[in-house]
Formats: sequence, C-alpha cells, structure tokens
Amino acid sequence: MPTPGAPRRPGSVRRPGPRLLGAAACLVLGIGLIGGAAAGSWLTDEADAAPPTAEAVFAKGRDVWHNTPVDRLFPRTVNGLGVGPGGADRTWTRIAVAPDGGCGHAYDPKLAAALARTGCTRLLRATYADATRSSVITVGAQITKADQPGMMALNTRFSTRSLGTRTDLLPLPYAAKGTPAEGFGPAQRASWTVRILTDIPVVVYAVSGFADGRTVTDPQPAEAAVRPGVTTAPAESGLGHDAKGLADRIGTDFRKAAGSPTQTTEASS
Repeated sequence: MPTPGAPRRPGSVRRPGPRLLGAAACLVLGIGLIGGAAAGSWLTDEADAAPPTAEAVFAKGRDVWHNTPVDRLFPRTVNGLGVGPGGADRTWTRIAVAPDGGCGHAYDPKLAAALARTGCTRLLRATYADATRSSVITVGAQITKADQPGMMALNTRFSTRSLGTRTDLLPLPYAAKGTPAEGFGPAQRASWTVRILTDIPVVVYAVSGFADGRTVTDPQPAEAAVRPGVTTAPAESGLGHDAKGLADRIGTDFRKAAGSPTQTTEASS
C-alpha cells in the first residue's frame, strides 16, 4: 500500500471503471438519439409542408361527402362580395339540406344521360334564399365514379358541345316543404350553371328561380345572364348571379375539403 501523500507512480493511474464507461456510452447514445429525432422531425415537417399530389387530391375528393361536415360544404350563410348585378354584394342563407342519396330524379333526362358516363356515388343538395327572400337557389354536388381522365373528357365534351347552355339539359330544384322554396319546381327555373370539376370527381350545379313561384318561359344560362347590359328577367333580377355565385362558392368549398391547392378551369354555363 503506498504511503499517504506520496506521489503515484506512472503505472499506477486508475483507469475508468466499467460503470463510468457505460454511463459515457449512454450519454453519447442519448445525444445521438435526440439529434436523430430532431432531424426526423424536421424532415417530417418538410414532408407535411409539401403540397399534395394531384392524385391524392383527386382520391380525397371522392370521400369528402362523408368525411366533411355539411356546414363546411354547404355553409349556413354565404356572403358574395361584389358578385351581384353591378358589383353589388349578395348574401344567401341556407334554408334546406336534402338527404344525400343517388342521382335519380335530379336532372332533366338529357342532362342525366350526359352525366351518366361518369357514374354517381352520391348526390348532395342544398337550397338557399337571397337576403330579400325573393329568389331561391338549389346547389348540388354529384360525386362521380370517374377517374381524372374521365372527368377531363366530360369537361371537354360539355365545353365543345355547349351542353351547359342547352335549355333541355337543366338540373332540377330541391323544393323543400315549409320553406320559401316549396313552390320551386321545373317551371320556375330561371337560370342555371353546371360545372364539371377536373381536379376532383365532382359535378357542381346551381339552379335559381323566383321565390313567389312565378313561371319562367325562357330560362337563361348564368354565364349569359351575368354579362353587363343584359336585360332579361334572370339578368335584371340577379338570378344569374345567384346561380353563378353559389356554384363558385360550393365548388371552392369541395376543393378546399379535398386539399386542392389551385382552382382549375372547367366548363360552365
């Protein structure tokens, strides 16, 4: 045993024991794990920030009808800033939501035939009234069974053959009982628009009419009725603006629910 206070010989320096070496190894390993986790988190954040692919958006669009609350797809109140005649603001209030179901009895026969090639998974509809309760508008969204090329082909067909402007290819209203739209039948349709979306498998349409139940003998496509200087009844009453404005908004809401980062161009009437 060395004398207390005496200097140690060079060969007598203690080496770290097994416990100390183990603790050091654990410390190094822990630091490595923390660094790896942080790097993984950064990579995950970057992946989450990347925009969804077109394929992912299209697939999600097929499921939004049962994955999204109805108030997000058909809001209770829709404010249309500057979308009325002469740039006036419009406000629409939802007065009825139809039970979701199939597409039977939702369209005039020729429009039903034109849309049949894409199939129908579900049809969602809601009816709105304007702020004065003088006009009523049904907005619908048909979830199709088509793939993206199928939707592109249908959009092209509607555009090149002007199917969205023909008065024998109109959507039907949802005339909910006990509402201002109760008398909104086929003879009351004044203006309409049909949109074939191509980034999601959805057909959006809107059809408008007078809330007092008056018959309209010459309905006019919304895109024609909103042009400056047009003096038809659908144009001067704002019914073309109602149909176009609500179709624009509902189409945007369905796209947002599917995560679509952009708005594509589709045929409209």
